[in-house]
Amino acid sequence: MHNGEQLGAVRSELLDIFMTMEVAEHETRKKSAAVRYLRARRGIEMHNEIRRLERDIADFEDDALQ
Repeated sequence: MHNGEQLGAVRSELLDIFMTMEVAEHETRKKSAAVRYLRARRGIEMHNEIRRLERDIADFEDDALQ
C-alpha cells in the first residue's frame, strides 16, 4: 500500500501545481484584458477630445470672422 500512498501524494501534488498554474494564467489574461480595455478607453476619450477641440476652434474662428 506504500506505493499507492506515494502515487496518491504525487497525483495530489501534480494537481496542486496544475491548479496554481491555471490561476496564474487566469490572472495574466485578466490583467492583459484590463490593459487592452484601458488603452481602448483612452483612445476613445482622446478621439472625442480632439473632435471637441476641433469644433471649439472652428466655432472660435467663425466668431472671430464675424
